[in-house]
Amino acid sequence: MSAPLRGHQRIDRRSLVMHRAIAEKLREDPALIAIALENIDRWSRAEGHSQPYWDAWREILNRPLREILDLLGEESERMTALRQATPFAGVLKPAERLAIYEKFAREQPASS
Repeated sequence: MSAPLRGHQRIDRRSLVMHRAIAEKLREDPALIAIALENIDRWSRAEGHSQPYWDAWREILNRPLREILDLLGEESERMTALRQATPFAGVLKPAERLAIYEKFAREQPASS
């Protein structure tokens, strides 16, 4: 049995689980990518300029769907960092997010 995840490791792992669920929704309905693009555009307008993570996400979201889906679940350092600034707010319904959080908490209890 592996040691419990701590701190950022735990948050990063939960984010990976969340983004894999987002990938499944996008696979079923690729039009949901528009939500992420709209979020990036709205955030850029609010800030008055772009941000490196938003630019990276915009580039990813303009790729073919298969590549987007693969990247959402990729366990690379780059994608772990990008998931910290996810544009996918609103893709999962609150109940879906809560179910993922609860399942993750059961499967990956926090270390003390």
